[in-house]
Amino acid sequence: MVKVIEEALGGVKLLEPRVFGDERGFFMESWNAKVFADIGIDAPFVQDNHSLSARHILRGLHYQINQPQGKLVRVTSGRVFDVAVDLRKSSPTFGQSFSAELSADNKHMLWVPPGFAHGFLSLEDGTEFLYKCTDYYAPEFERSLLWNDPELGIEWPLDEGEGPQLSKKDAVGLPLAQSETYP
Repeated sequence: MVKVIEEALGGVKLLEPRVFGDERGFFMESWNAKVFADIGIDAPFVQDNHSLSARHILRGLHYQINQPQGKLVRVTSGRVFDVAVDLRKSSPTFGQSFSAELSADNKHMLWVPPGFAHGFLSLEDGTEFLYKCTDYYAPEFERSLLWNDPELGIEWPLDEGEGPQLSKKDAVGLPLAQSETYP
């Protein structure tokens, strides 16, 4: 059983899995095709990814203009500020973002459908981030949306004057007005 905590932006879903725990630890299902199909996530996952990040590493906002990926994301160690941006021009929520804190403690997951840019800011050293993808990584189609584009209005949890650590490709991400988008 998984509970939809919040649904936003035409299909983005913040999820809370059922967790069974006692003095020995815990058990939870992180994926069950039938259960997830019942809440509207009928996804053919083809690739799993796992990253490790130090505090203030920002990864994103990434998307693939062809072979768009749906992603089911979660944190197994540490905490992230996770963001999805709607890049579907035909959507009434085009250009809007949704954000949530995902952590090893809250065990929340986020479903980011195809057609969205996705990224996260690691809030702790040693943060491990896992995600299931509905299509294969295709570097020739990968794009980066500028993480701090004022048009997006994302309030990243950084102290004033403090910036994140970015990869070279993320440092030169394009603002929404100049980015390739989906129909």
